[in-house]
Amino acid sequence: MSEHAGIKLWSFTGKMKTLHLSWMAFFITFVVWFNHAPLLAVIANSLGLSSSEIKTLLILNVALTIPARVIIGMLTDRYGPKLTYTWVLALCSIPCFMFATASNFEQAAIARFLLGFIGAGFVIGIRMVSEWFPANELGTAEGIYGGWGNFGSAAAAMSLPAIALLFGGDDGWRYAVGLSGLLSLIFSVVWYLNVSDTPKGSTYFKPKQTGAMEVTSKGDFWLLLVMKIPMYGALSLLTWKLSPNGVSLFSEQSALIAYFALVLLFIYEVKQTYKVNGHVFKKPVPEIHQYKFKQVAVLNILYFATFGSELAVISMLPLFFAEVFSLDMVYAGLLASLYAFMNLMSRPGGGWISDKFGRKKTLLILTAGLALGYLTMSSIDSSWPLALAVLAAMACSFFVQAGEGAVFAAVPLIKRRLTGQIAGMTGAYGNVGAVVYLTVLSMVSYQQFFLVIAATAVVGFITLLFMEEPEGTMTEVREDGTIELINVT
Repeated sequence: MSEHAGIKLWSFTGKMKTLHLSWMAFFITFVVWFNHAPLLAVIANSLGLSSSEIKTLLILNVALTIPARVIIGMLTDRYGPKLTYTWVLALCSIPCFMFATASNFEQAAIARFLLGFIGAGFVIGIRMVSEWFPANELGTAEGIYGGWGNFGSAAAAMSLPAIALLFGGDDGWRYAVGLSGLLSLIFSVVWYLNVSDTPKGSTYFKPKQTGAMEVTSKGDFWLLLVMKIPMYGALSLLTWKLSPNGVSLFSEQSALIAYFALVLLFIYEVKQTYKVNGHVFKKPVPEIHQYKFKQVAVLNILYFATFGSELAVISMLPLFFAEVFSLDMVYAGLLASLYAFMNLMSRPGGGWISDKFGRKKTLLILTAGLALGYLTMSSIDSSWPLALAVLAAMACSFFVQAGEGAVFAAVPLIKRRLTGQIAGMTGAYGNVGAVVYLTVLSMVSYQQFFLVIAATAVVGFITLLFMEEPEGTMTEVREDGTIELINVT
């Protein structure tokens, strides 16, 4: 695959330099985002945290990422990936240092909540890579970016406990977490000095207006509003989990204020969406400038099932193996890490297959495989040989992660100037999926949990039937008014 269609993996010049720096930036954001996970037991001991407080930190870590991915998508389209990634890497080192120096639960909780923002860094590189690679290489390039960057969470799990031990003492974990923040700060400078938003001579197309995603028809306006509702639903679910009904971080009154704020925010978003798109109700957008928002809606649902289930399964798989097969947690954690390891090849593989055989066909096959994979995992019990259970989990993870690669092989082919916002919304749906699945897990058995994911994959398969294969060209207008046709086939 290293020489596929002009993608030379070992090259560090031109578009390949941009690709390598992009996945490194994403890799670092994931190291920082998940730097607490492998150290939780030590952190809990050091700060004197209860079991419910630890669970609260895990919830807070993903809470801000849902709106952050949408916001970062808008900023990327407006200011370009070079500036946006620089600021995300630099500014997010601050809550990382805050977490490293926290002396109680409240300080750790605020830092963890703010660190959810770094989980949005992924969106920036999607736009950057789409600027540098042609349509026939885009799936592979985005897959490498996503797969290798995503591996940052596994790298954190493997390296940070060793770094903490190296420093030793009660504060070892603080040095390990602090070092990841320092790495983020240093790389923000490396990134800024070594990349440009587009190849020389290319135009960076920006949205006509900021504040909401552009749509090009009345029907798409209403569909956009409908697709915003699950994001607010997931944030309401997080509020409920933090209220006295869940882990009691919020009082009843604070939870009510949070619900009210979400309603006001939704009303504001509807207003902004109309402000940007009200013109579609007055006169039709010329066909040459139209795009179909249903393409975005389908990819949102698929990413809900793929990345959403990956985040949820990575959180519970060590415990699942430990309980079902009576293993100690270290061995169970090692076996479960194989699920994340698959990212290195699966996600680029999904993108490559998509380049080779078409976006829609690839997604149909991978989504069907994902549904069957989780159906198989729902039947795992202690009568299974352990090796077979691990194989089933790895096979399932191939379809999940290859599916993620195939989703983001299609995202940049919808509307170039909106790529950051589309990637932001689709990425946010992955986090919505994780919140929903983890909430389901807290209420049902492991078997039922896997069945619920399989069922949503079937829903994803059905919605896929409405997706259209990207073909021909998409139209963008340069600042001087001339038109550029960008090939998407």
